Amino acid sequence: PRPRAPRRYGARLAAAAAVGAVALSMFWGWSLYGKVEQASYRTAIGDLTTVPLADGSRATLSSDSRIEVALSRAQRRVELRQGEAFFDVAKDPGRPFAVEAGGRRVVAVGTHFSVRRDGGDLRVVVTEGTVRLESEPIDGHRQPTTLLPAGSIALAGPNGVLVRSVSVDEAERVVDWRNGYLVFRDTPLAAAAAEFNRYNARKLVIGDTAAGELRVGGNFRWSNAEVFVGLLEQAMPVRAERLQDRIVLHSR
Repeated sequence: PRPRAPRRYGARLAAAAAVGAVALSMFWGWSLYGKVEQASYRTAIGDLTTVPLADGSRATLSSDSRIEVALSRAQRRVELRQGEAFFDVAKDPGRPFAVEAGGRRVVAVGTHFSVRRDGGDLRVVVTEGTVRLESEPIDGHRQPTTLLPAGSIALAGPNGVLVRSVSVDEAERVVDWRNGYLVFRDTPLAAAAAEFNRYNARKLVIGDTAAGELRVGGNFRWSNAEVFVGLLEQAMPVRAERLQDRIVLHSR
């Protein structure tokens, strides 16, 4: 009879090749799954920019803003380091889109929303879909999760989360800075001046308490603070002191 050793050797060789192919496939799949694409984006004062992300989402950065992006096959993570950004998130149920800022996470699957940092405070505006607002534990105690449907404006600070429900149209107006406008509705002049200052190097300064408490309303181009000041002088008891680097608003 013929010896069978060569046949057994061939079988072992084929088995070893199959194991090697599986191992290589697993390694290749793991390397793709674990690969992280990182990028950083920022804007200067008075600039806006929309950046396409690798997952098909888009981020629109407001003036003087910065984000750090890390995308992989396992997760989508964005850190808002400063300012404000509006996110148009590509739908991917298996890979939620998380925006982290100041100890909080805003998580979505596929929706439209903005996140803004003001010191230790956070504002989230949802214009489409639903997002989940999560907070880090405080003194070891887990904090409640807040669900925010379209038309939600959430303000998160040291004392918790306050949610205001408005129409989707009104929520869109809150983030109309993307189109170059600031929208005020019975807004204290001090708050309106602070909004203009986010977009302009020449600052509006409130000269006295009475001036800061005046109420203003309307839609204004954030790029033209001088027109806003001129309208104040015409319609309200306001006197503007124009200096090279600032405009001081006094009551009269």
